[in-house]
Amino acid sequence: MAAPRPPPLGPPGGGPGGSGGAAPAAGAPAGVSMRMFHGEVFLGEMEVFPMKQGGEGGFPFPSNEIRVSHLSPPSERCPPLAILQTIAPFSVRCKLQSKLMPPLPSLHRLYHVCFNEFKSAVVVVGDEELHLVAMPTKSEKAPCFWCCSARSGLYASSVRMLNLRCLAIVFDLDETLIVANTMKSFEDRIEMLSRRMDVEDDPVRIAGMSAEIKRYIEDKELLKEFIDTDTVTDNGKIVGTQKEEVQPMSGGQERVLRPVIRLPGRNAILTRINPEIRDTSVFVKLRPAWEELRSYLTAKGRKRFEVYVCTMAERDYALEMWRLLDPEGNLISPQQLSERITCVKSGSKKSLQNVFRDRGCHPKMAMVIDDRLNVWDDKDQHRVHVVPAYIPYYAPQAEMANAVPVLCVARNVACNVRGGFFREFDENLLRKVFELFYENGLLDLPYAPDVGDYLVCEDTNFVPSNKDQAPIPEGMRGAEVEKRLNGQLYRGEQREGQQMSSSTRSPDDEGMSFRSTGAGRNVQPNGGALAIAPSVFVTVLQDIGRLCDSKVEFRSTVSNGKSMQFSVEVLFSNEKIGVGIGKTRDEAQVQAAEKALRNLESSYLSFVAPIAGVPNEDSRKSPGSGNGFLEDVTCSDVDISMHEPSGSTLKQDHSNNLDKLSSVMSLIREHCLEDQHVVFRDQVQNSNPARIEEYHFQVELAGQILGRGSGLDRDIAKLLAAEEALKTLKSTSDPQIKKYLRPMQWLIPIPL
Repeated sequence: MAAPRPPPLGPPGGGPGGSGGAAPAAGAPAGVSMRMFHGEVFLGEMEVFPMKQGGEGGFPFPSNEIRVSHLSPPSERCPPLAILQTIAPFSVRCKLQSKLMPPLPSLHRLYHVCFNEFKSAVVVVGDEELHLVAMPTKSEKAPCFWCCSARSGLYASSVRMLNLRCLAIVFDLDETLIVANTMKSFEDRIEMLSRRMDVEDDPVRIAGMSAEIKRYIEDKELLKEFIDTDTVTDNGKIVGTQKEEVQPMSGGQERVLRPVIRLPGRNAILTRINPEIRDTSVFVKLRPAWEELRSYLTAKGRKRFEVYVCTMAERDYALEMWRLLDPEGNLISPQQLSERITCVKSGSKKSLQNVFRDRGCHPKMAMVIDDRLNVWDDKDQHRVHVVPAYIPYYAPQAEMANAVPVLCVARNVACNVRGGFFREFDENLLRKVFELFYENGLLDLPYAPDVGDYLVCEDTNFVPSNKDQAPIPEGMRGAEVEKRLNGQLYRGEQREGQQMSSSTRSPDDEGMSFRSTGAGRNVQPNGGALAIAPSVFVTVLQDIGRLCDSKVEFRSTVSNGKSMQFSVEVLFSNEKIGVGIGKTRDEAQVQAAEKALRNLESSYLSFVAPIAGVPNEDSRKSPGSGNGFLEDVTCSDVDISMHEPSGSTLKQDHSNNLDKLSSVMSLIREHCLEDQHVVFRDQVQNSNPARIEEYHFQVELAGQILGRGSGLDRDIAKLLAAEEALKTLKSTSDPQIKKYLRPMQWLIPIPL
């Protein structure tokens, strides 16, 4: 649980001399006096100080007047600053403190209500909310606030989710949760397979396509019977339709009764999008294990995830498909459907910002389940769990080939994400927020968790058991849905490569654990990381990544040789620092993690040894690869394909300056607490036209200059500045710089 909260101010009383608030520290930026109101009630004069030196960006209050419109919803467990740091990291705009002592009773009451009830005082400025957060103060002289900005409406929804320990999950529909077909799409797929068979001479492939056609024809006949008679004959038994009422959405909607036939034994449903038009009938196959995933999301009477849908399908179709998946409205209530289901135009990118256009959630608190990664905006792809496309006609047994079905793997991943997110929130963010005072600065704010940090999974390529060509599209996607329901002709599309995935382990927050296995695995399109094996090396490496605010990735390949060995490489902030080879992927991963830790340790010791006066034997060796961490690994008997180079040997020619600069900056970030505050600043260039242009750069950490560099080449100037900055960090005794440096205790030698 979080640390005890510091005590608020005592009763109103005069400070030294009985007038004026706490004096700002020497060298602090000058404050500006502003009048503060709650509605029309005058609260007093406030002294407002910019958060950054020099008052960059100015003050956020219009007309230099602070007018509180309302108080935020109370929070049960989360102080406002922790919520704001999660949804709007490092958004502190300024500080406020009472100018009058003693403060007016109305201001004192506002401060105590905000402090004790975990509320913030909200100032609305256009589409932005300015949250005044009551802060404890070491001086105990005046009511003090931090002012943080957030998008309007986002704070209120986030309070509820964080109090309930709830995240958001976004589902794709077609070939992720369902496969749907009309009569026309069935006919076109049967025709396409028949044409393939006509030109095929491999008997194995012909047999595979023949079996696939048979499955299509069987379901097509059921759909035709449903269209003609509103019944189907399933295993000799006639099943009639049930009239299912479509619950009206918010905004009003006429009562609709749809004819539906549910066939649990086939995991299939027949429905009619427009009950008055029989040609809009659809045969829908539900992905196995959907019930297990759905039950987890709302188990024990509480929501673990708020559910959203993002699809490229037509809206009426999407609404009906989701109704079939969630008939009782337990995941999305009928009143929320209009805002929770997002239909994206075919060819456009999906984005979480568009999904949460109502500001019901911040993208950092959301994960996605989809069978395709490249349809998502680049900035959201690290939050996507990619599942293999659902292909029940081409490979009807694929879902059961693994020990754990695909959607159970997705459930396990969701368990792991939720557990990791709130563990970081409780043990790091909350604890450190409770230790902050008004006098602290922006750099003292802790790292805020992101769902993408915990979405660690192993993805696989689908490897069919026969020699068939790539399967044709089995269901309707995107714009095709509207064409189908309107009777337009089908235009064949070549299917994208199929992917199958499974997860090795993902503990539920209730203490349950799940395990699955699979074969034919490979790296996912975005270079996704492998599932964490039960190894101390992998765990320690992930912890180091979180401490350094750096991304740790495991990328895997399978050799083309007869030995079928696996290779795993470790990327730390996009730099390769370890490679492992083994007969299994887990063995290669553990080996890669161990080598990465040793390379990190060696690199660190090579820098601290000169400072401590200890000669480093390795310093006389060849520098190895250009990133300073990894020596080239060769394997004569295994053909291994690496996805990215590890960096070239550091040379003086211009082509390698960028590599060397990247390496130096990585080392600088390892020393610093907050690498986002290490910046290059472009100094004034030589303006004399008679002279050759010269570039000047300086490296700064929280306003402190660490190094300068100049040269006729822009990259060389940056490199010189970075090298001088690194020397400064390794040798400095300046307390103003050292307070921003990272203690390196976490790089502990790993015992053999």
